[in-house]
Amino acid sequence: MIVCGLCRAALASLLVGVLAACASRPPVRVATEPETRQARRAADLAQRPDWRLEGKIAVSDGRDGGSGRLVWSQRGDAFEIEVSAPVSRRSWRLVGDSSGARIEGLEGGTRYGPDASSLLEAAVGWVVPVEHMRSWARGLAGRGPSSIEFGPDALPRRLQQSGWAIEYRAWSESTPDLPQKVFAQSGDRRVRMVIQRWDL
Repeated sequence: MIVCGLCRAALASLLVGVLAACASRPPVRVATEPETRQARRAADLAQRPDWRLEGKIAVSDGRDGGSGRLVWSQRGDAFEIEVSAPVSRRSWRLVGDSSGARIEGLEGGTRYGPDASSLLEAAVGWVVPVEHMRSWARGLAGRGPSSIEFGPDALPRRLQQSGWAIEYRAWSESTPDLPQKVFAQSGDRRVRMVIQRWDL
């Protein structure tokens, strides 16, 4: 079969075009095993919007701080956080949802605020990113840009988001896997949670 020069040139041009198109496409990225496992965890926990944890919390800003027994109950967007400090005999309860928050149990009566984080800082002096912490406590990123580093067990070891670095120093042997030690830091600000019990 004789192919004319014009046809040869057309075929060569077509071949070059196909090769160029293939070369310009970015390579398809395959998720790693830890990322796949994290995606499964996130999907599982998304089906469990109601949860409760019990443990201890310690908060510090480099100068002042406090600690106490922690009970956090979450029902969808609605939350109730109770902190009691045996040494100071100080206790309070932070309650709220996406529409606002209130804190009860302090001298001077109940206080209200547009969001839990700003209210907690104004009323107690604790800097805790409550809105993100409800995700971080479960080993998930909150809303917005974030990055996660995984450990040898394919579970999150370090998460960075909104200027905070969150370290996961222990995990429960449960299904799904849930953190037991969550240490968050932003500059001199630190929030440490040791979770002793999870209820999903």
